[in-house]
Amino acid sequence: MAETHSFDIVCKIEMHEVNNAVDQTKKQIAVRYDFKGSKSSVTLSNDNSIMLIADDDYKMECLTDILKEKLEKRGIPPKALDFGKAEKALGGTVRRVLTFQSGIPMEKARELVKFIKGLKLKLQAQIQEDKVRVSGQKIDDLQTIIKAIKDQNYDFAMQFINYK
Repeated sequence: MAETHSFDIVCKIEMHEVNNAVDQTKKQIAVRYDFKGSKSSVTLSNDNSIMLIADDDYKMECLTDILKEKLEKRGIPPKALDFGKAEKALGGTVRRVLTFQSGIPMEKARELVKFIKGLKLKLQAQIQEDKVRVSGQKIDDLQTIIKAIKDQNYDFAMQFINYK
């Protein structure tokens, strides 16, 4: 019997990298001239969300851009970020909550499986909780699937792991 090869499509966020990015953002806003004396802050909460607080909309956009840059440098994909709407907070400040995509949502997983099956390769794709496992006889078919999925440019973050 021929050997079966497989890989998993997942979305995992390394929280220690997020913590490092938040620390770097705090250091940068502490030394920037336009943030001197402001109430701007970045806080990583226990539920793995980030709270951004700024004096006004302009500073909120600057703070958001700094955080995005630091997260991207740390390998956190931008598609895994969900920036909430900026809303008014106490003391005339502006608040925004940033959350992270964890796992692949069920409807997106179904979309991936449908796309994989539509390519008519001899592969099996199955949804396993918050990931999609793709398996087949030929390694070349698996590589073709990975390239095809990357070329589709989906609106959610994903990584390919456990390639065997």
